[in-house]
Amino acid sequence: MSAAPASDGPIQAQPIAPLVANAAPLVLLVGNPNVGKTTLFNALTGQRARVGNYPGVTVDRRSGTLETSSTHEQRTPLLATVVDVPGAYSLCGRSTDEQIAINAVLGFGGNPQPNLVCVVMEAGQLSRNAYLLLQLCELQVPLLMIVNMIDEVDDQRPNLETLSTLFGVPVVATNARAGEGIDPLRDAIFAALKHPQIPKLHIDYPALTQADADRIVADLPAAWRTSIERDRALARWALSSIDTDDELEAIPIDLRRAVLTLQQETKNQDGAAEHPRDWDREIITARYGWIDRHFPSIYKSQAPSVSRVERLTDRIDRVLLHPVYGFAIFVAVMTLLFQALFTWAQPAISVTEDSVAFLQSLATDLLPAGVLRDALVEGVLGGVGNVVVFLPQILLLFVFIGLLEDSGYMARVAYLMDRVLRSVGLHGRAFVPMLSGFACAIPAIMATRTMERRRDRLLTMLVVPLMSCSARLPVYSLIIVTLFPASRLLGFIPLQGLLMIAMYLFSTTMSLVAASVLGRTAVKGRRVPLILELPRYRRPKVRGVLRMAAERALSFLREAGTMILACTMILWVLLSFPKAPQATSVPSAPVASASIQTPQAAPAAKTPIEYSLGGRFGKAIEPALKPLGFDWKIGIGLVGAFAAREVFVSTLGLVYGLDDSKNDDRSLREKIQADVRADGSPRYTPLMGLSLMLFFALACQCMSTLAVVRRETRSWRWPLFMFAYMGTLAYAVSFTVFQVGQLVGF
Repeated sequence: MSAAPASDGPIQAQPIAPLVANAAPLVLLVGNPNVGKTTLFNALTGQRARVGNYPGVTVDRRSGTLETSSTHEQRTPLLATVVDVPGAYSLCGRSTDEQIAINAVLGFGGNPQPNLVCVVMEAGQLSRNAYLLLQLCELQVPLLMIVNMIDEVDDQRPNLETLSTLFGVPVVATNARAGEGIDPLRDAIFAALKHPQIPKLHIDYPALTQADADRIVADLPAAWRTSIERDRALARWALSSIDTDDELEAIPIDLRRAVLTLQQETKNQDGAAEHPRDWDREIITARYGWIDRHFPSIYKSQAPSVSRVERLTDRIDRVLLHPVYGFAIFVAVMTLLFQALFTWAQPAISVTEDSVAFLQSLATDLLPAGVLRDALVEGVLGGVGNVVVFLPQILLLFVFIGLLEDSGYMARVAYLMDRVLRSVGLHGRAFVPMLSGFACAIPAIMATRTMERRRDRLLTMLVVPLMSCSARLPVYSLIIVTLFPASRLLGFIPLQGLLMIAMYLFSTTMSLVAASVLGRTAVKGRRVPLILELPRYRRPKVRGVLRMAAERALSFLREAGTMILACTMILWVLLSFPKAPQATSVPSAPVASASIQTPQAAPAAKTPIEYSLGGRFGKAIEPALKPLGFDWKIGIGLVGAFAAREVFVSTLGLVYGLDDSKNDDRSLREKIQADVRADGSPRYTPLMGLSLMLFFALACQCMSTLAVVRRETRSWRWPLFMFAYMGTLAYAVSFTVFQVGQLVGF
């Protein structure tokens, strides 16, 4: 909870305004993770927010506009603003998502007071979802209950009328994935806005707990207080949320002091007891006791039966969650994924390469010679085009990850990985951001907001950039295809695909090693257990997965058309100017001077690109890169890649496009393969390629990642630390691999 102190004048609980035609009332969608809340948000607003079948997809609030349905009695459409609040299991405020939720529900921390809170519940898990519902009821906010996924409880449907009577608020059943019940839900929302209903219920808390809450009520800010029932609910929230280790922001000083003083008094009184008092346990026990007494009445029988879907889920989980079979299946799935990235996408990559080469040839033939043609052919098509050719691989990666997320398998992998993550000091929930890091580090870092403790969030942020994101994929692909033969190990295992898998395994391993070291040095702290919901398995919604993949692909193309294009054109200018002299005269040397006539003493002929500012800079940093096996051309690419890793490929495309005027119709891979030193040996070898891939896997060459870490930590200390440790690690590993490889004869 991020409520402002009383001195800052926090927003007071305002009376619920009646609905008028020109107003835009605020409607919140609140619920546990995995209840289909974001799918409902998309169906109501027509937006395309990302949907996933694991906690942590919604890491911030989204808003959209809701209109009355076509069947509504009002001729002039009524409008409302709908906000998708991050999924939360409770309002205790221990994680960022929970803090966002409590602020949104109560209108604290600068948030507007909501006119209606729609609590979304899964039809097959009403008892578990009811804990959050009880908290909302105690806070006396106007409620509408949405029982989603009603299609999954054919065996035992809840009685919605009984549920509505129990809480005194309207209830609507929906199947958001199929779009069923959306129009009745719209009508119910506007009806509830017109006639808001405040739930009424009474929970019997222990007398001591109630007495402690009454003591805290007196220290609540005046702006928070409305009715005695709501005041007591806020006091119970404070008792279960505030402690010496919490990370809640802007809690009023008097309230924090009162809670901590009461905690100390309780410890002094009960310190000698075998089981000292625990407010969390007392409050949770009372609430679940109420749920156990009342929820059986909403079913026809005394208790809901186990559905066919639940039985099937249990049988599958016995295999996928097995400590041996589960890991074996996970490794097999990842192997298939990365092999597919390399082999299945190759035909599309070849077609894209040929298309780019055709466009370059066409532009060369149609446009007159000059700077404009050079900029288009060498800068735009030669630079950006060599990045776009890897779009099929990136698209395929997003499709695979989307299918795994939508099916519910990712939550099982998080459970499997918890033991591994705990051994290196990471929280089990770190798996979701780390897995997201395979796509992009920026949303992965934002996904750490679902973690309760700042220490866990910070440690995860520092290691997520080590996961091989999709921006590294073009670099890996270019190096592997260009420098490693398309042979097979043991006659059937493709070497190139195996190298791709190895790079992803290497990045994952290094992230775990880094977490183990950082967790014991720079980011120390106690470990907390993983509490993770395992959702039901569901058939992936192929249309939604393809739409998500297409949106990410379009995002990649937009980046290629903006940042990558801008960086490429800047590099093109630096690599093109100043122009090399048209002719150079070498003074005649005396015939008797044999030493001057030798090739070693004669000045080496410079290529046009070596005269440019970029070429000179590459030559200047070459000595520092030579121990890694890199030359000045690679150095230019590394500098350009700091803006975006994909720029490395476009930079090499520029370098070879500007440096090779004889064979412009060849692909970048062919030009790299044909590049030789003065003695005729290949300039780039498999050993150099391996060193370069390892450098890219470890170095933090992404200014956008540094910027988002700065925003999340509110300090430059951690992004600078991350840049330094990753850069040092990348140089050390690359140096070791190249030098040892040379010593053993590679």
